[in-house]
Amino acid sequence: MKEHHIDATDKVFGRLASEVAVLLRGKDEAAWLPNVLPTNKVVISNVAKIKFTGHKMEQRTYYHYSGYPGGMRARTLETEWAKAPAKVFRSSVYRMLPKNRQRDHIIKNLIFN
Repeated sequence: MKEHHIDATDKVFGRLASEVAVLLRGKDEAAWLPNVLPTNKVVISNVAKIKFTGHKMEQRTYYHYSGYPGGMRARTLETEWAKAPAKVFRSSVYRMLPKNRQRDHIIKNLIFN
């Protein structure tokens, strides 16, 4: 089991998220097997200091549907990031992991300080 410590200060959001997804899966190791559940942990500090390129803060939209008529809510990345930056980062890494039964187990190894 390896534990990686990453300082996210002034790192680009998407590049850091893809790097974390690779570390969580254990694909950086020589003994990587796709059917073996990895035990690597990634500890990230200073998540709120990540930078975004371009106009993503104003243009990227997150949707939430309550299930009722007229229940579609839309928020920009700026408002979501102000509320919970760790939640936004975790969801982006989660979507980069393989869509199988291991995904829910792998994302538990992502820790925020």
